[in-house]
Amino acid sequence: MPVYKAPVEDVLFLLNDVLQLERYGNLPGFAEATPDLLKAVLEEGAKLCEEVLQPLNRIGDQQGCTRNPDGSVTTPEGFKEAYETFAAGGWVGLAADPEYGGQGLPFALAAAISEFTFSANLAFAMHPSLTQGAITALAMHASDEIKRTYLPKMISGAWTGTMNLTEAHCGTDLGLLRTKAVPKDDGSYAITGTKIFISAGEHDLAENIVHLVLARIEGAPEGIKGISLFVVPKFLPGKDGTLGPRNGVSCGSIEEKMGIHANATCVMNYDGGTGWLVGEAEKGMRAMFTMMNEARIGVGIQGLALSEIAYQNAAAYARERLQGRALTGAKAPDKPADPIIVHPDVRRMLMNLKAFNEAARALVVWTALEGDIAMRAEDEAERQKSEDHLGLLTPVIKGVLTDVGFRNAVEAQQVYGGHGYIAEHGMEQFVRDARIPMIYEGTNGIQALDLVGRKLPKDGGRALMAFFKEVDGFFAENKDDEALKPYLDGLKRGRDDLEKATQWFMANAMAAPDNAGAGATDYMHLLGLVALGFMWARMAKAAQAKLADGGEKAWIEAKLVTGRYFMDRIMPETAAHLARISSGADSMMALDAEAF
Repeated sequence: MPVYKAPVEDVLFLLNDVLQLERYGNLPGFAEATPDLLKAVLEEGAKLCEEVLQPLNRIGDQQGCTRNPDGSVTTPEGFKEAYETFAAGGWVGLAADPEYGGQGLPFALAAAISEFTFSANLAFAMHPSLTQGAITALAMHASDEIKRTYLPKMISGAWTGTMNLTEAHCGTDLGLLRTKAVPKDDGSYAITGTKIFISAGEHDLAENIVHLVLARIEGAPEGIKGISLFVVPKFLPGKDGTLGPRNGVSCGSIEEKMGIHANATCVMNYDGGTGWLVGEAEKGMRAMFTMMNEARIGVGIQGLALSEIAYQNAAAYARERLQGRALTGAKAPDKPADPIIVHPDVRRMLMNLKAFNEAARALVVWTALEGDIAMRAEDEAERQKSEDHLGLLTPVIKGVLTDVGFRNAVEAQQVYGGHGYIAEHGMEQFVRDARIPMIYEGTNGIQALDLVGRKLPKDGGRALMAFFKEVDGFFAENKDDEALKPYLDGLKRGRDDLEKATQWFMANAMAAPDNAGAGATDYMHLLGLVALGFMWARMAKAAQAKLADGGEKAWIEAKLVTGRYFMDRIMPETAAHLARISSGADSMMALDAEAF
């Protein structure tokens, strides 16, 4: 059976030593986030994930969700009670606005808790994570009346939220959607249509489900510009917040899928269901992207989270499994064989996972902090800089962390050999569950195209230039630090490859757009490697300072060695990405379609 221990110590190191959260005491909610409070919240969240959520993960995978004859859905054994515990603990509203019942703590802290929950039980954790995205969309775009009606219930966890975009004939190209909204005399709309792939579209965990639905108002223009966003609850709420009659929305079926069995992926039928406009008419994509961008970071965290729990179990297995002898001589002469962790190739797999996980965690928490600044800072220039960071790195976090997260789940499974293919060890579930984050909330190919086609040229390349400036500033600040040299040298090579790739696009993509499309995924991963390397350089600096102050020597030295491994063995991949980008699109696009 798999085990899980939340990386509390690592997160505290990031919050207190690397990012130094205390420096942001001027931001709302940060003054309360003292080191003692951070530690208490993380430890309590870890306890919930380790003792309540993780033991249900395999049960949920085996039982799945059941659609009943009346269209309701029953979740697996123990899920309802676990959700009640989760909601009662205030975890849904950890970073939400206190005006509506949230705790207002930093998103950086909430992102770390999200990793814990996704590692422990991805299918369960999708329910509150989707709700958090819906909360953000309503908080930023809905009318005061809608906010008063929905936000307190959603923040408390009494109601959950969903996102309804996809239809059978349109996925990424939402301009083709057919769901329609007909105005009613009371200012509401009748919503009619069918949505597919709706995560947590129906369940028995909460008393109401609040669907955010994209639809086209009758008579609105065709295409993406004619789309509006509506809030469509499962039960219609009264003015006093009590639940009224069932709305015209139902679960038509549950998809049978590869993984996340304990989360109902529903076909949702809207049969004249009552909905209310969120934000302006025909501006629905802008409002929905608020939720989607938050969801994309959340999905990136899922990639990290599955990589982390897969790594933890693979490392434990490698320390215990006896097989063969070390190349340099027996390490356990009193036993019939050495544990497989003595073998370099097993070490390669484990170090790949460990080095990625620790850097990815740092990148997530840093980006979540930038989200805090974008939402809470008073200075407009500060907010703009942080918004640029989010725009640039959101597709990287979603695409790179889920691509590598799946690869790492497979590599952790490989450590087990044949036992990894057997269900009782749990590794095959991690592989199956890790596959979907690469697909939903915009496939990773779409993330790469968004990065290269939209985010790089936006505002004259301002976001990327700011990223280069921050990395170069770190070089200048630490150029005389000999202890940091191994990290700086590796980062510098990756940074220079990124600059060359960017210049190649500038010179070759305008005249031949296929060059950008052909190199987009490689560019996304190249930028991801440099961002992860930058986090390793920052962590190495903080670790060395902590060591000088008398910090725990073994833990810090392990951190520094892991960072050196990243620079030695993983960062050189930037050169391969650059070579592929520079080869252009000619050989990729040369064959006729019939030749495939």
